[in-house]
Amino acid sequence: MVNTNSNKENLCGLSRADFQKKVNGKQTDLFILKNTKGVEIAVTNYGCAVVAIMVPDRNGKFASVVLGHDTIDNVVNSPEPFLGTTIGRYGNRIAKGQFSLNNETYSLTINNGPNSLHGGPKGFHTAVWDIVKTSESTLEFTYTSADGEEGFPGNLVVNMTYTLTNDNEFVIKYKATTDKSTVVNLTNHAFFNLAGITNPSPEICNNLLNINADFFIPIDDVSIPTGEILKVKGTPFDFRELAIVGERIDDADQQTLNGAGYDHSFVLNKQHAGDLTFAARCVEPLSGRTLEVYTTEPAVQLYTGNWLNGFSGAHGATFPRRSAICFETQHFPNTPNTSYFPSAELKPGEEYNHTCVYKFGVE
Repeated sequence: MVNTNSNKENLCGLSRADFQKKVNGKQTDLFILKNTKGVEIAVTNYGCAVVAIMVPDRNGKFASVVLGHDTIDNVVNSPEPFLGTTIGRYGNRIAKGQFSLNNETYSLTINNGPNSLHGGPKGFHTAVWDIVKTSESTLEFTYTSADGEEGFPGNLVVNMTYTLTNDNEFVIKYKATTDKSTVVNLTNHAFFNLAGITNPSPEICNNLLNINADFFIPIDDVSIPTGEILKVKGTPFDFRELAIVGERIDDADQQTLNGAGYDHSFVLNKQHAGDLTFAARCVEPLSGRTLEVYTTEPAVQLYTGNWLNGFSGAHGATFPRRSAICFETQHFPNTPNTSYFPSAELKPGEEYNHTCVYKFGVE
């Protein structure tokens, strides 16, 4: 592997000038969050993309543990358009790009086979968000999604914060209001590689994984939920105890075949809906780096980078198939078309709230 770390202006080696450009008439920029432990998170306001997270391994060596780019042009034109971005108005898939709400049918932009994925091709991941850096460790974002944007009803006003705590927690808080009933399912699509990105970035199949879920949501051959909620017991989806990610990823199981690996929502064990609770833990055994995920949402989507194709990223790093693992905290896929899934509807006068915590450590 080639060492792709660089020491230009920050630990992450990224240059602010490389991220300053007018995109869709608005100014983009680079922002660096820092804490007292030396950890850095680098963010651009184009799609609120997280382009680097610098954390130490068990020997104190820092590396970026997210797949990212080192210029705004590469972020905008990335072969993986959702890389590290905020996803909305609806994370995950909506079948055939259609849903009905209050006796009205809405048609969305199709961008994933027959389905709408992650809010459509011009979803929140392509927006230039308004941004204020309120401290060394906090960014505040705002975005107004117009009524009819990508087919979704209602003017949706989104407020979001990224905070880096001194406990090495990356905390994301989402709030949203609407003037018309709509559906909302916001999430972050960071692609993690706890070994650190390199050329080539290593597979995540050696990672150890624990997911706090007794049930998962099976999908059909176009990745839409079948409507079932199945027990993980006795399946390749049983991560109730730490297990190796790659041990069963290519089992002759219809679900791993449908997802080309793992690309499924897990129904999190919760006593009370909306509580901030433990969702998942991932361990990279060689570096000792760990990631814990906490969320107020009912599910976490596990995605193992099955469609990454080796494209280039920051400092010459490359991202082959399965060189990332994603934990997208969210509502269930296709909820607007599945009445018994926890509702994703937001009405006027209500406030959407969602908290996600990514906590980094070593062992």
